[in-house]
Amino acid sequence: MTGPHPSTAAVRLAVRQALAECAPGDLVLVACSGGADSLALSAAVAFEAPRLAVRAGACIVDHGLAPDSAAVARRVVSQCEALGLAPVGSVVVEVGAGRDGLESAARDARYGALDEAATRHGARFVLLGHTRDDQAEQVLLGLTRGSGARSLAGMPRARDRYRRPLLSVSRTQTRESCTAEGLSWWDDPMNDDPAFTRVRARRALVDLERDLGPGVAAALARTADQLREDADLLDDLADDAVAGLVPSAPAVVGGGHAGEPRRVHVEVTALVALPRAVRTRVWRRLAIAAGAPAGQLSTRHTDACDALVTDWHGQGPVSLPGPLVATRAGGRVSIGPPPPVE
Repeated sequence: MTGPHPSTAAVRLAVRQALAECAPGDLVLVACSGGADSLALSAAVAFEAPRLAVRAGACIVDHGLAPDSAAVARRVVSQCEALGLAPVGSVVVEVGAGRDGLESAARDARYGALDEAATRHGARFVLLGHTRDDQAEQVLLGLTRGSGARSLAGMPRARDRYRRPLLSVSRTQTRESCTAEGLSWWDDPMNDDPAFTRVRARRALVDLERDLGPGVAAALARTADQLREDADLLDDLADDAVAGLVPSAPAVVGGGHAGEPRRVHVEVTALVALPRAVRTRVWRRLAIAAGAPAGQLSTRHTDACDALVTDWHGQGPVSLPGPLVATRAGGRVSIGPPPPVE
């Protein structure tokens, strides 16, 4: 008796490991776009979930960015239902021209729809089809931003209700699995549009694999795994430091959200005592605690704040998103709204 195609076996094993977190009767939803990655994931979940007494459905998000998007969504719904997934539904979202570009706006709309679907159905997890190649592209983009270990740590396998089972599986394997299972996938034309940064990173990765030899994507993905462990430890140390410096400050890990503007004060001597790798993360948390939008803070901002204690020569306030300012006076640094203009 022959078993599944090796690529199908690899996808199923990855899914089985992810579903091991579930208890019998739990519901998981697959975010399925109809592309090879999410379709291979859907098929593997449909195969593995019943063996663990886990219920499995799918959510298809129609971004409305292509003339045939509604027809594509209907076809993907039919494919997921044919696999035996239930509940299966599609959600139409509006993607505006966000300040950070179309990719970011589409991602925000997609996650909003997935969150709503998961809450409505009582799903424990939402499974995403990102592969090892996607992870490598994420690391490559992080290198171009030059924003430290967290940026190079790529996408986490687990965060809140989201799980990425396929980060150890290649894009080639998902396509081979779909072919072996007789599944016809949809290629999003946006994935070939060089106007998008991720598409350019994908092409650059292909060039690197050609010029440096195979294995570049796998090496970048391994780098992400290693750096994420380092970044997680440094984030924990930074959280502990903030709790000691400003006990009333809320927890503001990595990508936290800004709160209402408030003024945060920290003694210079306490900041200087921290290792720089921790202190730069502390600056980010202090700024967010004061009301800075997390998505707008950059290394440039935290480095300028750090100069207030490591290269102090009487410089003026540091401008931060919010708008906020960081100032040094009387042996302490304060972060808060700028003073009113007279």
